[in-house]
Amino acid sequence: MSDKFFFKGKKEKKPKHSSYGYNTKRAVKAGSQEAPLSLVVNNEQRKAEVELLVKENALFADINIEPQADENISELEVILNKPKTIRFEKTPNRNDPCSCGSGKKYKKCCG
Repeated sequence: MSDKFFFKGKKEKKPKHSSYGYNTKRAVKAGSQEAPLSLVVNNEQRKAEVELLVKENALFADINIEPQADENISELEVILNKPKTIRFEKTPNRNDPCSCGSGKKYKKCCG
């Protein structure tokens, strides 16, 4: 007889996380020591400015000077200009005083 009708439960052990495809290791961030930013600047003065920005933000970068090439510091700009979370003031509850200053309850004035 087959196990199809009489067997209850799993025939095989549950595989470990690695076989599921989960990444159990820490992701390497850009700008860290393991993955430094690769930046291209045109002159020594600009290199000094960019190095200062990198040190202020505790990042790691490989900065190359190439006078004929276009300046490319886009990786640094992406890290420095992350979008900020916008927080709005909480709307008042129905029975709280209205924020417009009328003195009425919010539900009677602006709600």
